[in-house]
Amino acid sequence: MNKAELVAEVQKTLGKDTSKAAAERSVEAVIDAIKKGLKKAKPVQLIGFGTFSVAKRAARMGVNPRTGEKIKIKASKTVKFKAGLGLKTLVQ
Repeated sequence: MNKAELVAEVQKTLGKDTSKAAAERSVEAVIDAIKKGLKKAKPVQLIGFGTFSVAKRAARMGVNPRTGEKIKIKASKTVKFKAGLGLKTLVQ
């Protein structure tokens, strides 16, 4: 499912009175709220769905696949998602 399909599904769920633009604004509002929470390095927990969190990756040595040369990879941050129980049972 891509973003357009998600917007269409939200519009369908909210009913015929909801416009596509309103459904798109709703989806954008949820995405923006998740981004703001993660930017503050706080986990965003949606009960029954899952938790988005910021994880730190340590600096490490890697290999350039083209040349085989060893390279140093800097420490960085990434986003992790842990599925909640409701989502896990849905996909089993």
